[in-house]
Amino acid sequence: MAIVKMKRLRLAAMSRDREELLTLLQRMGCVEIDEPSSAADDPDWASLVRSESTGLAAAREEESEAEKALEVLNHYAPLKSGLLEPKPGATVRQLFDPASAEKARSAVEEINAAQRRISAIRAETVKIASQKEALAPWQSLDLPLDTPSTDQVTVQFGTLPAGVTIADAESALQKTGELSQLTEASAGREFRYCLLVCHNSQAEAALEALKDLGWSRSNLREWHGTAAENSAALDRKNQELEKELNALEQKLSGMGAATPGIRLLVDKAGAEAELAENRGRTLDTERAFFLEGWVPADQWPQVQQALSPYPCAYETSDPAPEDYPKVPVTLKNNFFTRPLSMVTDMYSLPAYGSVDPNPLMAPFFIFFYGMMMADMGYGIVMMLIALIVIRKARPTGPTTRNMFPLLGLCGFSTFIFGALTGGFFGDMIPQLVTMLNPDSTFALPALFSPLDDALMVLIGSLILGVIQIFTGMAVSVWKKFRDGNALDAVFEEITWYIILIGAVIAIVGVTPLVLIAGGILLVAGKVYGAVQEGGGPVKIVVGTFMGLFGSLYNNITGYFSDILSYSRLMALMLAGAVIAQVFNTLGAITGNVIGFFVISLIGNVLNFALNILGCFVHDMRLQCLEYFGRFYEDGGKPFRPLGISPKFVTIVKE
Repeated sequence: MAIVKMKRLRLAAMSRDREELLTLLQRMGCVEIDEPSSAADDPDWASLVRSESTGLAAAREEESEAEKALEVLNHYAPLKSGLLEPKPGATVRQLFDPASAEKARSAVEEINAAQRRISAIRAETVKIASQKEALAPWQSLDLPLDTPSTDQVTVQFGTLPAGVTIADAESALQKTGELSQLTEASAGREFRYCLLVCHNSQAEAALEALKDLGWSRSNLREWHGTAAENSAALDRKNQELEKELNALEQKLSGMGAATPGIRLLVDKAGAEAELAENRGRTLDTERAFFLEGWVPADQWPQVQQALSPYPCAYETSDPAPEDYPKVPVTLKNNFFTRPLSMVTDMYSLPAYGSVDPNPLMAPFFIFFYGMMMADMGYGIVMMLIALIVIRKARPTGPTTRNMFPLLGLCGFSTFIFGALTGGFFGDMIPQLVTMLNPDSTFALPALFSPLDDALMVLIGSLILGVIQIFTGMAVSVWKKFRDGNALDAVFEEITWYIILIGAVIAIVGVTPLVLIAGGILLVAGKVYGAVQEGGGPVKIVVGTFMGLFGSLYNNITGYFSDILSYSRLMALMLAGAVIAQVFNTLGAITGNVIGFFVISLIGNVLNFALNILGCFVHDMRLQCLEYFGRFYEDGGKPFRPLGISPKFVTIVKE
């Protein structure tokens, strides 16, 4: 239950063994290969060159193509899976099996080629539809659309605005001469589609007259034959494309069996890409290569044993304090504290060399969550959901593998507080018994009630806040003593321990001496701080006064507001109980058992959904602001070892 100790690893080995060594480290999954440090003024370092990340682009492309093929199969041949079905298991040998990978590659090429052809067919179909729409107005003309003008006659297809009648157009043409004819092919809402045939001697005047009316020439020279002939040809082509499309879709619908192999190919390509990326972090000479990285101290003996068959040189060292910001962080927790990594990851990992917050946070987080939910029914539902998902789905994701165990722990706490407050889906059971027997006074046993004992719950919430804040201060004191800053702990946290405890003792009338002692210690601390800064007597006096005023103001308001924040424990407990009771009462008003259960169920589902998220958010706020602010050092860099992180399978041992 701590931050795992890391060792800096430096390794030099023969170039011929590089792929085998990197593959070995990847399968062990416990070494993070880092960017190599170098001395710019060292000629030996200058002779080293960075290795090429050979195969990275190819692996990424193969992964991308395989994922595209999976998307296609998910559309045409979705793989049926049971509810909460876990990822299938696969050994490393199966994941990297060359024959399976080659078979999957062939399937990927076939699927993606079919999908590209389907996309082309659909684009062609859209184009045909557009062409048919362009030909539709000319269907009535029994004249080839590519009919050219001659030396004597001008032939032109064009449009007129729909507001211009054909009579108006013919009248305008008659004024230019009698050697022209305008034929209307069709009329739409916006245009009239017409054919103009006229003698060349009158063509210029006729076209000018029609342009005055809004004439626009239609470009149909790409067509050969009549509109009806071209439309029929397009229909035949469309039918052929439709037939080809159906055949391709039917083919893809029958390729669902390729999905497991392609999923393995995606995971294999991802692992190869990660290996190639890490290969690019090594340095080369003509015959050897060099890498730097980090390895957990407790796993170094296994790594050392695995390296022993190879002709290589290596050394490990503990990181110096100045290197702590670069050291990757991973946490080692037990079954009780590990689920809290979900909260820590959402906030920020602790800095290397600081304190693992999970064991310090787990009791408070789980206790507070249960206090805010406080219902036996909700707790049972949470525990059942967690148990079913963990047993059936066996989640392995970085978030889900901690989410459901945390849900189960919080559900247990919720059940305990529900038993203390007598809540089972609010007051469902007493309301139901009263509805069946109006004279009944049945009530579930309870130690206290959020509704009747709200003031006591509020006081208890504030006391819990004081306990958590004092715990955070104690952790800070321990850290300062550990790091050799004992005076800082005495003049800060210990001083305020005495002041706060002394204030309570003075208020209840026991003695003011403890508070006075705390005040003296506070003044002494500020005098010491002012003396450390140096300067004359006046500067020391002014510095002491300003430090004392600032400390009193900041700490009094800070502690007061932080402790008051814990009133949300009472507020959410009270809100959840009231909402459940309101819906149960509305259900009981119906006087019908079925109506009661329907309304109560709807209300409790809404209340449960609202509170399961609301309690998590408010609980996180108490931990991350009021608690972590006392001792937590964030900014840790997550430990990302070279390994195999499959998306679709779970790696199992052979």
